[in-house]
Amino acid sequence: MLNSNAKLVPNLFEAKLESKSTRDGFGTGSVAAGKENQNVVVLSADLKESTRAEWFEKEFPERFIELGVAEQNMATVAAGLAAVGKIPYITSYAAFSPGRNWEQIRTTIALNDVPVIVCGMHAGVSVGPDGATHQMLEDIALMRAMPNMIVINPMDAEEARKATIAAAALGKPAYLRFGRANVPVITTLETPFSIGKALSLYAHEKPEIAIFTTGALAYEALKAAKNLEEKGIPVSVTHVATVKPLDTASLLQAAKQAGKVMTLEEHQIAGGFGSAVAEVLSEHYPVPVKRLGLTDEFGQSGEPDELLAHYGLSAPGIEEAARAFHAL
Repeated sequence: MLNSNAKLVPNLFEAKLESKSTRDGFGTGSVAAGKENQNVVVLSADLKESTRAEWFEKEFPERFIELGVAEQNMATVAAGLAAVGKIPYITSYAAFSPGRNWEQIRTTIALNDVPVIVCGMHAGVSVGPDGATHQMLEDIALMRAMPNMIVINPMDAEEARKATIAAAALGKPAYLRFGRANVPVITTLETPFSIGKALSLYAHEKPEIAIFTTGALAYEALKAAKNLEEKGIPVSVTHVATVKPLDTASLLQAAKQAGKVMTLEEHQIAGGFGSAVAEVLSEHYPVPVKRLGLTDEFGQSGEPDELLAHYGLSAPGIEEAARAFHAL
C-alpha cells in the first residue's frame, strides 16, 4: 500500500494527475532560489527556452548570463563566479553538459570544490524523437564517479523544484538531472525531501522484492507495485532522489526486509544508479539484484511512452521483470 508518510497526491491511482516535466521544476525552483539569495545566477548555453532558464532571466535579467553554444566556457565561467561568492546554475542538455564539458566540470568546479550546480536537461530516452544523440544515458555514471559531486535525480516537477532550491544551499558542486517529457506530479508541498535521504513510497509488512527507483520512473514503479500486490507478489518501492551520496541505511533496511532488490533507471545500467546500489549491497548485505535500464545500447527516436515501453521501463515492463525475478 502507499506509504502515508510520503504524503503523496490523494487518490493517486484514481485521480487525473497533473503532468509536468521535471525541467519545469527547475524553472520555478531557480526563480525561488534567486528570490531567497541575491548571489544566485543562471548561465545558459543557447538553450534558455528548452532548459527553462528563461524563467529566471525574466525575473532577474541582470543575473542571467547567455554564453552561446559554449558549454566548456560556461563551466569555467561558473567556476570563477562561484570562487567569488556567487551560486551559479549552469544549464544545457545533459548530452552537452556534462556530456561535452566533463573535463572542465572536473578540473575547475569539482577539483576546486566550488558550489556550481550543473543542470542537465533532456536526460533519458523519454526525450523522444530527438533520438540517440540527445538521449543522455551515461551522465549519472560520469557524475557520480567525480569527487566532491552530489548527484540528484528528482521524480517529478514538485520534487525538482525542491531539489533546485536545496542545491543552492549546499555549498558544494552538484549535478541535477531533469527530463523533457511530462510526467505525473505525484508529490505535494508536504512530501518530505532532503538531499541524501531516500523516500519510501509503497510499503508492505513482508515485501518479497524491494524496488529502488530514481528519477521520473517513480509513478511507473508505483503502478507496477499495485498490480503486483493484487497478483500476490508484495513489494516495496523506495524513491532515491540522491544517487550520490546514497541513503545507505534506508537501502539496507529495505533490502533486509525483502531479500531481493530491483533497481529502475532511465540510464545505462553500467555505472549508473543500479550499479551504485549493487556496490553498497555487495559490501554490506549481499542479496540478488535485478537492474532495469538500458543494457549497453543507445536510445532511438520515438514518442516518450513508446520508448519507455520498448525498453521495459513502463509499468507493464517493470511488472513483467519483477514477476520473472520473483520466480527465480
